[in-house]
Amino acid sequence: MAASKKAESAEKKSKKLSGPEQVAEFMNTLEHPLKAEIAEVRSIILQANEQLSEHIKWKAPSFCCDHEDRITFNLHGKGYFTLVFHRGAKVKDTIEHGPLIEDATGLMTWAANDRATIRFTDMDDVQAKKEPLTVLVNQWIDAARS
Repeated sequence: MAASKKAESAEKKSKKLSGPEQVAEFMNTLEHPLKAEIAEVRSIILQANEQLSEHIKWKAPSFCCDHEDRITFNLHGKGYFTLVFHRGAKVKDTIEHGPLIEDATGLMTWAANDRATIRFTDMDDVQAKKEPLTVLVNQWIDAARS
């Protein structure tokens, strides 16, 4: 009997979770005061662009296009969380012509020409940013591919 339990345990460990399974497990165990808001932003992003996939990267949900991380949650703020728009973990060629996209919404805070963040503080904030976030997600994915 003990051998079969060991075999079951080893089998479970050997099965790698898919990206969506990783995120579902992460969200089920997440203890964060803005968990509902995080779930809503996640839903907005997934509905914004069907080319996106998700997994856990840097201890938070991250969204990929063409197997490259492009948008990642940062859940370490106190009273807020941020979305980081980026072009992956490795530094890419510097963009010398200004920000990667034109942010007509004014929601993005630029850390570099190819890295920006958007901060969320509560559900009203999430709902107010829903439409512009959808636009920015699609602009970012299109621009990051080129």
